Amino acid sequence: MKFARIVGTGFYVPPKIVTNFDLEKIYDTSDEWIVERSGIKERRYIDWETKEEGPADLALPAVQMALKNAGYTFEDMDLCIFATLSPEAYFPGSGCFLQALINPESTIPMLDIRMQCSGFLYAMSIAEMYIKCGRYERILVVGAEVQSTTIDFRNEGRTVGVLFGDGAGAVVVEATDEPSGILSTHLYTQGKYAQSLWVPEPTTKRRPKVNPNMEGLHAFMNGREVFKHAVTRMNEAILVACNTQNWSPDDVNVFLIHQANARIIEALAKQLNQPMSKFFVNIHKYGNTTAATIPICMHEALEENFMKKGDKVIVATFGSGFTWGSAALIW
Repeated sequence: MKFARIVGTGFYVPPKIVTNFDLEKIYDTSDEWIVERSGIKERRYIDWETKEEGPADLALPAVQMALKNAGYTFEDMDLCIFATLSPEAYFPGSGCFLQALINPESTIPMLDIRMQCSGFLYAMSIAEMYIKCGRYERILVVGAEVQSTTIDFRNEGRTVGVLFGDGAGAVVVEATDEPSGILSTHLYTQGKYAQSLWVPEPTTKRRPKVNPNMEGLHAFMNGREVFKHAVTRMNEAILVACNTQNWSPDDVNVFLIHQANARIIEALAKQLNQPMSKFFVNIHKYGNTTAATIPICMHEALEENFMKKGDKVIVATFGSGFTWGSAALIW
């Protein structure tokens, strides 16, 4: 049986830095309040005042970096899977826009998925299965988001607005005969909580699709419920991944956790009885970049020598849907 290993990583975030002090001028909030509740100090936004950019635009440099690091070109890929909750348009998917930016004559299949903060893990699982069944040899997996253009900058939007940022990450997944790489993935969804974290507008359930009384496209979040379920479900999923490999959490070298809230990561470490030194954290720099958090973490963890070849790695995510999951890897 073939195994699927990650052979190249890349990421990109826009140059515009938005600090908590910048948000103090917009919201009734403070740097202390934001850091205490989320661990976030700054995030990146596209500069929408000077140009239009979508997730495909941010994905392009991340993809180019991942391909270069893997030693491949885009045309060497058999498939590209693009995860985002913030597509440029209702249709077609962001993958098509990315393909047009890279090579307008390319006919490589582009698969878009919308699984929110769990999107990259779901995409990685799809890549794993395609490779293990022998259908494809090399797959590009992308997570990219532009969320700053949908943030509610009225004071009512403070709780959600301080959390999110823009960014992109990408990896190249390749078939190998070596028993390493992505060993297993474990995915879960519980739709009964769909409206605990969602964007209700626009909707095809009525005309007009956008409520004329709403100003823009804004997210709603039941913060307490999301926090509680995130800690519980990711803890469960991590233990499933460990048990599948006959590992204990003590055996794991690196935990790559979705960067939604530093307090969630700290609570997970406590539940698993593991030191925070095993958990890679960069939310203070970028905020929650949703489907991009895991590939950005992968790239920076490698760049900072936090993660190295042969390490036992657990990935875990949680997001709107509710959706969540885990993966076990030998890097």
